[in-house]
Amino acid sequence: MIYAFDTHYRENKANTVCIGFEKWEDKTFLWSKSLRTDIKSDYISGAFYKRELPCIIELLGQIDLKNDDIIIIDGFVFLDDQMKLGLGAHLYHEIGETNPIVGVGKSNFATLNKLKRPILRGESQNPLFITAIGLDLDEVANKVKNMFGEYRMPYLLSQLDQMTKKYE
Repeated sequence: MIYAFDTHYRENKANTVCIGFEKWEDKTFLWSKSLRTDIKSDYISGAFYKRELPCIIELLGQIDLKNDDIIIIDGFVFLDDQMKLGLGAHLYHEIGETNPIVGVGKSNFATLNKLKRPILRGESQNPLFITAIGLDLDEVANKVKNMFGEYRMPYLLSQLDQMTKKYE
């Protein structure tokens, strides 16, 4: 199973959503879970994980994660080529290094060159930036590039982003 997580922040609340799907090329997700929590940390440049990691961990606690499951995050695994830990690497260590993590970033991280792969999708000239731990980076970049959808952002990840912005 592939689990994709994203969080949206509004005022002092975080809305974290996870969708689950079986194959990279799937057009629909099989299920979703969401969790609304208080924001536990302010945004700190270079330490974004302090804000989002608790949200993901709490929602992960509601999922029966298997060792071969893959986790996708909205963000980066590493922040530089010396392997400074980003959200994805912190998550990887937090869950005991049992599941691969894929980061899909929308904005470039200039200090990261060798450990990311820019991919172009659809007719967009703006790349997505793929990072990973526990999987081959080139292979996973190709998987994300070939996910369903004709736009820059794969369809399922775009749906996920929209779901995070719906507060009840």
